[in-house]
Order: sequence, then C-alpha cells, then structure tokens
Amino acid sequence: MMPLLDVRDLKVAYGGIHAVKGVSLHVNQGELVTLIGANGAGKSTTMKAIAGMIPAASGEIDFDGQPSPNTSHELLAKGLSLVPEGRGVFSRMSVLENLQMGE
Repeated sequence: MMPLLDVRDLKVAYGGIHAVKGVSLHVNQGELVTLIGANGAGKSTTMKAIAGMIPAASGEIDFDGQPSPNTSHELLAKGLSLVPEGRGVFSRMSVLENLQMGE
C-alpha cells in the first residue's frame, strides 16, 4: 500500500541552526501517527514544513502519491492542513470551528 503521506530525510534549518535533522515517516490512509519529543526537539517545525508553512532545507515529501506542492494553499486544496495548538487557536471558537478554519 502506498502511504498517504511519505516524508523522507526531511531537514529544516533556521539560518545556521539545524532544527530538523533527517526525519522520515510514513502515514497510511486511516492511520493515526504522533510526533513525541522534548521541547525544542523539532516537532512543530517538522509539522510546519510538511504543511508548507516553512521551507525544508532538503528531503522529500509526497502527499497522496505525488510530490508535495510548494505552498500551504496548494496543500490545503489537496486536503492537508495544520491545526495549531495552544496560542495558535481561536479561544472563543469550538474545536470543530477551529478545525474548519483550515478549510
């Protein structure tokens, strides 16, 4: 089975700081996958790179069997979005309403 999301050797840097150093993961249709790690381990940076919100320094990301589009707008049109947590949510909205903001 071809993964819905296939990330290979993803690297992300902020200037000279290497925030993500070669993450690979595969998510199949209907599967739930989590990223777990300490503060500053690169979880949010990894997710932002996958969602097209920040550029990857290198690596490959395929979504639904195709190379991932370059922008978050194109990814959103294909059905992939990032729902922020904590300070990134709209506190007066329900969970459902926050999720629908990505549509």
